[in-house]
Amino acid sequence: MRILPTPVRLLLLVLTLLLAAYPLFGAALFGEQHDFYLQKLTTIMIIAIVALSLDLLVGISGMVSLAQAAFFGIAGYTLVLVAPEYEALSIWIALPVCLGVSALAALVMGLLIIRTSGIFFIMATIAFSQMLFYLFHDASFAGGSDGAYLFMKPDVSIAGVQLLDLEKRSTLFYVALASLVGVFLLLRTFLRAPFGQVLLGIKENESRVRAMGYNPLFYKLAAFVIAGTLAGYAGMLSATQYGFVSPSQVGWELSAHVLVMVILGGMGTLFGAILGAFAFEGLHAGFAALTPHWELLMGLVVIGMVLLLPRGIAGLLLQLCECKRKNNKAAAAVGPVKAVKEETL
Repeated sequence: MRILPTPVRLLLLVLTLLLAAYPLFGAALFGEQHDFYLQKLTTIMIIAIVALSLDLLVGISGMVSLAQAAFFGIAGYTLVLVAPEYEALSIWIALPVCLGVSALAALVMGLLIIRTSGIFFIMATIAFSQMLFYLFHDASFAGGSDGAYLFMKPDVSIAGVQLLDLEKRSTLFYVALASLVGVFLLLRTFLRAPFGQVLLGIKENESRVRAMGYNPLFYKLAAFVIAGTLAGYAGMLSATQYGFVSPSQVGWELSAHVLVMVILGGMGTLFGAILGAFAFEGLHAGFAALTPHWELLMGLVVIGMVLLLPRGIAGLLLQLCECKRKNNKAAAAVGPVKAVKEETL
């Protein structure tokens, strides 16, 4: 994966700093609406982690999955079911358990479907999501269709010293922001390593990668497990934020929304998935205020993006940076030519 152009890196840095500053100045800017926007931004950053995990599959590895919400929901349910009702569960127990269950679910599912491709792979992921949806919907131990509640958020402490108070919304906001930045940098590091180069090669030409001595199935399975684990981490954060999980968080509809985010932002860029998450939620809020049938308007936007900007928002930014680079290069090349002509005259 190539290095991002300087303007794009500056844009991402500015957006990150603006997000980091919001809890400090949001109350002065928005008054009573501050808490609502703080919660909303936290939710968007959490769902952006899921979008990053899906971009690893769709944009990088060429596997279109509609099962990311399944791993998202599995981790959320795991946290709720493992946590004591009247005592805060230690984060040092909650984190490995939630991630481990998500990774195990992704591994089992991956082993079953990784040899499929195309529409068969998509249908298998939908079937897996729907199976889990009905499992949690009908299971009394998980609250059934009413969902289940987390009464106390995980305790982040070492030797009795509390490091973070997740009951505070601003604290959870910064945890979500740090997690989003951390996941982005982690995936960028993965993709610049040989592991990422093999994944990109598999997407372009799997037969050639196999001929070079690599096992495509192993790398695809590894990517699938990593993506499922990251989605599970986001699910744990979401359950911590709202203290509630429901079967709707496991169904394929949420995965479809995340896929739209990746398409809007631009597949295969990673930072596009983040921009797409913010764009999707912004459009959702605007369209929902206009009509209850906001999905219709969102569908029109997606069709327009596919036709006019097939590379998404990130692709547009990269294209603008490339045009600017070419113009600067052309201007630099023309300068010496003009100087030679003037000297000749």
